[in-house]
Amino acid sequence: MTFTTRFAPSPTGPLHLGHAYSALLAHDMAQAAGGRFLLRIEDIDGPRSRPELADEFRRDLEWLGLEWEEVPAQSTRLATYEEAAHDLLERGYLYPCTCTRAEIEALEPRLGSQGAIYPGTCKGRLLDPGKSAALRLDVDRAMADTGELVWEDALAGCQTADPREAGDVVIVRKEAPASYHLAATLDDAADGVTLVTRGADLFAATPIHRVLQALLGLPVPRWHHHGLLLDDSGQKLAKRRGSPSLADRRESGEDGRALAARLRAGEFPAGITLANS
Repeated sequence: MTFTTRFAPSPTGPLHLGHAYSALLAHDMAQAAGGRFLLRIEDIDGPRSRPELADEFRRDLEWLGLEWEEVPAQSTRLATYEEAAHDLLERGYLYPCTCTRAEIEALEPRLGSQGAIYPGTCKGRLLDPGKSAALRLDVDRAMADTGELVWEDALAGCQTADPREAGDVVIVRKEAPASYHLAATLDDAADGVTLVTRGADLFAATPIHRVLQALLGLPVPRWHHHGLLLDDSGQKLAKRRGSPSLADRRESGEDGRALAARLRAGEFPAGITLANS
């Protein structure tokens, strides 16, 4: 199988230096291996997705000097997500949940790798069919059938996949055809991704993806969870905190290829450091 990496941004806000670093890593590893570097737009986040940002992303990557092969956006793959979710539901691995975030927080659940661990309030309950419901993964049922699973990270080595640390996570959201867990797992398989390159903040999500791969009979890639770029307060760069965008840098006349060279060399702007690399 051809060595294949991907960069999969969501058009909910502009790209920043952290995204540039992730794209550069994936691009350069693919080039070094004579493989493929894919761009996939993850645009199923409802009204938060802004179609015009996809073109801005392409301009940003071109400005950095990257070459890529674009694959279909998530919004074109909804039938695939629905089919997989229906399969998992019919086989008893998913169950509907009508709980709101406020209702879950009121129960003071314990915290796991993905935040609050859902206490299983709706598991086995008869629910009002007219009420909007998410679909959650029955982790215990899934693990009973898959048995112990492992996955390999290029930096951290071989890992045992235990999604029970995250609990019964949402696989199909109330307001969207799939959660990140289901959509990204299916897309990486469909696109032939052999090395999933993404930030260390998603390390804890990988056991969930590994279990979904086992349940759905999908190929298992390797992962590379790279370090994060931090701002001068020690927090990771993020759209919601208004981290400076690549588009602003590009439009100000900054040399994108020079910026890419600095990122590759570890010469980050003041206040930006690489953590956990």
